[in-house]
Amino acid sequence: MRLPYTEACLIVAANFHRMHRVSADMTITRFSFAVSSAVRRASWFRPVVASLLAVCATSSPVCAYAADLPVLKVGDQSLQTRGILEASGQLKDLPYQIEWFNFPAAQPLGEALNAGAVDVGGLGDAPLVFALAAGARVRAVAATRSTPLDLAIVVGADSPLNDAASLKGKRIATTRGSIGHYLALAALKKANVPLADVTFVFLAPADAKAALASGSVDAWSVWDPYTALGEARDHDRIIANGVGLSEGLSYQVATERAIADKRAQLADFLRRVAVGQRWALSHPDEVAAMQSRVTGLPTDVLKTVYRRGQVHPVAIDDSVVAAQQRTADTYEAANVIRAHLDVRTSFDRSFPLP
Repeated sequence: MRLPYTEACLIVAANFHRMHRVSADMTITRFSFAVSSAVRRASWFRPVVASLLAVCATSSPVCAYAADLPVLKVGDQSLQTRGILEASGQLKDLPYQIEWFNFPAAQPLGEALNAGAVDVGGLGDAPLVFALAAGARVRAVAATRSTPLDLAIVVGADSPLNDAASLKGKRIATTRGSIGHYLALAALKKANVPLADVTFVFLAPADAKAALASGSVDAWSVWDPYTALGEARDHDRIIANGVGLSEGLSYQVATERAIADKRAQLADFLRRVAVGQRWALSHPDEVAAMQSRVTGLPTDVLKTVYRRGQVHPVAIDDSVVAAQQRTADTYEAANVIRAHLDVRTSFDRSFPLP
């Protein structure tokens, strides 16, 4: 049975029903997602997101064996990192436990890092800027580049809009501080559309999709898997993407405390992530199948996500730092952040790329 798009977004965004297990590879918390007509209205969605969307299971007999192992708390978005690690076999023989915390977007993950609720998690370049401007005591400890075809401004199938210039006078949904927010700013600037000539509507992904579907917004600036879901299920159209506008950078971001107190576990985790990402480049279908089993998202959609993303690890070098500074400067110019941010101190280069 095909999932309506709004339900698919909620599958990504919420753990309405949780089914816990602890597997022999010592990874913790598998989420099982379900939606209903009540869920589609999302009356419970915001408090679930606010509570960080994750609880660690401790009822399995394996936990008794794992209890003495150190724990690394990992934040994930749409279970993408976990899907790659499981598919590539990189979660075998862990000398520590992983507690997985899943988030629908980068902003709540950044808030969790800021609060110390997770030790490490994946953030895009723009959300990292947003978190740092909010005072988060975190450092980027690993980097990836991708082809930002998935980072897109989408409209409904029957919309008359056809490019960024046509957004003048329109309402654009996105998540504040996200890579989607950044793309909208960059696309409007390139099209010479003043920010005063558009209205931003800041929403969580599921609510943004519902707003687009209902016509209460004209466009949605978003990323995969949401972009791919919209294209496949509702025939949403892309009128602008991140190619030439976004640096395509994302990071594993760790708290300063985790860097100091859990360095060995963090270094091992980062090595496994990099190895898994390289493996996934040549095995997108296997990764898609694994992530589909974990999340319930359609396999065909996830194949699109991995085939076009081409996510690969890169060293944190001066070019990465310079690119991150450009992203921060864009947010500063648009008054998304209120003060100048020198990003150089937000990187920790002491974790070598394997």
